[in-house]
Amino acid sequence: MIRERSCLGRALALSLVLHAAVIGAVAQLLATPPIARLALPDLTVTLREPELVPPKPPREHPQLLLPQDTPRNPSAARPAAAQTAPPQRLSGEAALSAAGQLQRELLYPREAIERGLQGEALVLLFLDQTGNAVAARIESSSGHALLDDAAVRAARTLRALPDSAPRDVLLQVRFRLR
Repeated sequence: MIRERSCLGRALALSLVLHAAVIGAVAQLLATPPIARLALPDLTVTLREPELVPPKPPREHPQLLLPQDTPRNPSAARPAAAQTAPPQRLSGEAALSAAGQLQRELLYPREAIERGLQGEALVLLFLDQTGNAVAARIESSSGHALLDDAAVRAARTLRALPDSAPRDVLLQVRFRLR
């Protein structure tokens, strides 16, 4: 029986040593962070000074690029002197027609009313062969972008102006609070 005890004791001691070795190895793996297990080189970061970006210039009204000037009546070509002449103000029957249409289409911006803005904008209007507005831009500002934008939007809605109206014409748009 003594012999059995000594064999059992040795087996128990050997089992304890093997279990301790396995538990120690697992504990060492769990204690080491995963990144440390990988052999990564050191990471070096350098910060640069931010680049100075120049401020954007103030927003201006977009300039419209139009196709080559073509005559309203294709059979009658304009003389060279007329092509370089500055646009004229809308007058006569065409002015009356434009004023009537503007009265229906011109919306006084709510924000401009609340702020008490008033002014007169001079709009350069480009017409096609049938007297319809194809493009418009501000030639002389009212001093308020809200009013200028409303004037251009309204001028672009003009339709069927009389044949007496030139292809490019200046249109005065007034904003007055009563």
